[in-house]
Amino acid sequence: MECETCAYYTYDEDYEEYVCERDLDEDEYARMVQGHYQKCPYYRDGDEHKIARKQ
Repeated sequence: MECETCAYYTYDEDYEEYVCERDLDEDEYARMVQGHYQKCPYYRDGDEHKIARKQ
């Protein structure tokens, strides 16, 4: 998956690891972990420089 470049993928100091901050309901989460998606449907590019270049 493309988690490393996703805007929702942030470091959680409590867990001391990177986590996905996207709020998923139980069904969405189950589909994600069971591998029903080729690509994450919730991916959002976290490259702020890329966004600024378009302006």
